[in-house]
Amino acid sequence: MEVHRCRFVPYPPAAINALAFSHSSPTTADGSVPDSLRLAVGRANGDIEIWNPLRGAWFHESTFKGGRERSIEGLVWTQDPEQDDGEGRTRAGQLRLFSIGYSTEVTEWDLSTGHPARHCGESYGEIWCIAAQPRRSTGAQSEQKDDNAEQSVYQDLVVGCSSGTVVLLSTEDGDLKFKRFLNPSSTKKARVLSIAFRDAFTVIAGCADSSIRVLDTRSARLIRNVALGAGPLDAPRETLVWAVRALPNGDIVSGDSTGEVRFWDGTTWTLSQRLKGHQADILDLEVSADGKTVISGGMDRRTTIYKRGSGGRGDRRSRWSTVTHRRLHSHDIKAMASFDSKTMSVVVSGGLDTNLIVMPLREFGRENHRTITSLPQLPPLQSAPDQRLLASWWEREVRLWKFPLPSGDASVDQPDAFVNKSKRPQFIARMGIKGEENITSLSLSSCGSLLAVSTAAQVKLFRLGSSSAVTGKTVRIRKVDLPVNIARLAARLVVISPDSRWLCIVTPKSQVYLARMVQEGPVSKKVQVLSQITKLKRIKRGDPSHESTSGGALDDYEHTINRVAFSADSRILVAADLSGHLDSWVCQGYEDPSDPGNEKMNGYESSSASSTSTSDSDSEDEDPATNGRTTSFVMGQRWVRNPSALLIPTLPAAALILSFRPIPANDTSVVGNGVVGMHPTRHNPHPHSHDVPIQDDRLFIMTADHNVYEMEMVQGQFSSWSRRNPTSCLPSEFRGWRDRAMGCFWDVEAGRERIWIYGSSWLCMFDLLHDYDPEAAVASTKTRKRKRKRTEDADDDEDDEDGLRKHTSGAGSKVPTDELSVALRRKMRKFEGPNAIGAAMVVTLDPHTNGLLEDEEEAQMTTDLELVHSRRETQNNHLTNGMSQKHEDDIKYMVNHELAPPEESNSTFWSTHRYRSILGIMPIGRAQADHLNKTGLPQVALVERPSWDLDLPPRYYGDQDRD
Repeated sequence: MEVHRCRFVPYPPAAINALAFSHSSPTTADGSVPDSLRLAVGRANGDIEIWNPLRGAWFHESTFKGGRERSIEGLVWTQDPEQDDGEGRTRAGQLRLFSIGYSTEVTEWDLSTGHPARHCGESYGEIWCIAAQPRRSTGAQSEQKDDNAEQSVYQDLVVGCSSGTVVLLSTEDGDLKFKRFLNPSSTKKARVLSIAFRDAFTVIAGCADSSIRVLDTRSARLIRNVALGAGPLDAPRETLVWAVRALPNGDIVSGDSTGEVRFWDGTTWTLSQRLKGHQADILDLEVSADGKTVISGGMDRRTTIYKRGSGGRGDRRSRWSTVTHRRLHSHDIKAMASFDSKTMSVVVSGGLDTNLIVMPLREFGRENHRTITSLPQLPPLQSAPDQRLLASWWEREVRLWKFPLPSGDASVDQPDAFVNKSKRPQFIARMGIKGEENITSLSLSSCGSLLAVSTAAQVKLFRLGSSSAVTGKTVRIRKVDLPVNIARLAARLVVISPDSRWLCIVTPKSQVYLARMVQEGPVSKKVQVLSQITKLKRIKRGDPSHESTSGGALDDYEHTINRVAFSADSRILVAADLSGHLDSWVCQGYEDPSDPGNEKMNGYESSSASSTSTSDSDSEDEDPATNGRTTSFVMGQRWVRNPSALLIPTLPAAALILSFRPIPANDTSVVGNGVVGMHPTRHNPHPHSHDVPIQDDRLFIMTADHNVYEMEMVQGQFSSWSRRNPTSCLPSEFRGWRDRAMGCFWDVEAGRERIWIYGSSWLCMFDLLHDYDPEAAVASTKTRKRKRKRTEDADDDEDDEDGLRKHTSGAGSKVPTDELSVALRRKMRKFEGPNAIGAAMVVTLDPHTNGLLEDEEEAQMTTDLELVHSRRETQNNHLTNGMSQKHEDDIKYMVNHELAPPEESNSTFWSTHRYRSILGIMPIGRAQADHLNKTGLPQVALVERPSWDLDLPPRYYGDQDRD
């Protein structure tokens, strides 16, 4: 495979300024992780990312795009009260997300569209911090019953401003409005830098004048003004209180510009203890659910852990102490968020180095931390293999590169065949998108003649000049005039079909539209987009609150479309949403250029075309009984819902990859255009066919939990390969990777059927011509189970790869036993009886180890094994795991030149971790054997964005740092 490693493609990730979990940590011992738990990440370019922890997989679900000169400086979630659906069932309240950012307004975001829902702002001054009131508890203690009855079922918001003002906002009845000012008028206007709720009616605010204010939200009076006192002699006069938090017992903890963490008594408002944990400003704090652990992050890149002793109040053993600190970030830590429950206990931090760090909280020291790259889950790259073009985009800028043709025979005898040293990719165009909104999606046609761009306000189409693109010097870009009803559509996704005839537009409300494009010649000099737009109806799936995995808290958001794919012949369209549902449509009939359909081609619009509604207020779903037959014919073709759509099962998680198998270049079964078998008559000069000429309807799917499926979309069933090879049969190495898949590309030439899948740190190949050995997975599980039953090897099973990876608290893998200190060991030997020598019993101290789960896993894998054998025997097409000499030569060709030594490969699966921080891998040449590419192997551009290439501001260096 010819690989062009590229580091010249720019993609500047933005710093992380704010983090917030959608739910607070449960206070009960049996608290579990709600299915609707999400993490919101606010970045300096105005983007808001929504992450799903997904049992430790950490899946980047969606991004709310920002715009010019926008930034997110604070994020909070609230949840509306539960509601009765009238059938005796309780429906969870809707989650709501609010943000602030260098302005005087608080913005609420519509989770389903990713657009602002409403703003609230007056002449308060610039807002610096925001906090949400704790939810009204349902199981309050007796001493809290009066306060609980007085508290509203809706959570209020409180914001601190640069003018020193503290404002209370109401979220009642789905609105956002001013409620009251909290602090009394004062001549001293100190900025409010941090704010938090101590309880439902008490607010603590850290200020820039060396003070912490305690305010009552009911009476709007100042309870106490707590002074920090004088700072160090060599420090500024005023101490900045950058972070404040409340402990469960009512005490207060603060972090300030002196690098000290201070603990304040919640009854007397006096200083209890102060600890020097940082050499520079502390920018954020987090507290565990039990209040016994505090974590701080600051400008010196340190993450410091503090723990309280086991004594009672007033006991010296209950004093706080600094346990340890680690430097997990390479730059300032600006934001932290924590979630602490029985099965998930993590602290997430972010800052100027743009990466997320997930650190174990309760299991700190027993588990490793995890670094999540700042690169997007959906690569901001597109390619045109026919013209060897590569497009990249970020914010409001698009760039194009052209890759040179191979200079010679790409064979094993030429070690330099992968990189053409005589010619380098040429930068041929840069394009800026007018407007304030950032680019949400981009699509480049495979022939390299069309470029579609979408923002939160409009859709644009451009034509690329063919003559300049061929010469490789510069490319001429011309805007294509779109009909008004199409240009005004805001879009979250745009996709051009492989044959460049259809433009798919997915609106912010996840409505799907198709527009017909007409070109003259294979490399178009003129492009026309018909104003007759086709709206594709999605299946109405009943009450979403009963089917939603979040219990109704994220109903509309879970139906957001996140992936769209056309089949290789452009006759099937599939859309997947975050709930795992698949909607599919097929194109009926054959192209008839002489048939104008409902529109005249010479510039004359019919009434039906001009009155086509494109409003997002239309009904989004459709009753299955209508079968989707509500669209009209366009040039002899019509899109209808897939007749087998109701047979397609719901995926267990959101789809990461949707990719149809491409058509091999030597395939002679291509269905031609033209009215086949249809005879025009005097009354029907343009007969319409209802046939669906499909070449290959097999769709490869990979979900967010890395389950792999292949669907035959027209039949609405799993393919034979997918039935013979469930995910449990795939190599354990692949199933153990934590970084989620980002994309794929195919190699189907010369009799090969390979799919290459990549993530940010790995690249692997699956050979779909072969079946995978299911015995190995079950055998490895049984072997591990036998080891756990042997007391003499009780510690050995902890260090196997699967044992360290499973049953963690949501961060990284477990630390091997031999690397743990004695105090952090996960097992101990217990001796019982008078003659206890040699009668040792191993006691497990790890709360995450669950033998029942392991037994269920083994039983499931055994069941899968029985089904696999049954299916393979029934189909009588069991394939051996061997491979031909030609296949081995192809693997050696990749291995010898670019990837890995031959002995590390096997017959059906191959992987490498050589490439790190992969932004994307795009095909830049047809995988077809010719005089330039005799092997017919794929030619791809592998774009890397390592962290050391990022342009970051200067960082803090303390006395402990070495030059």
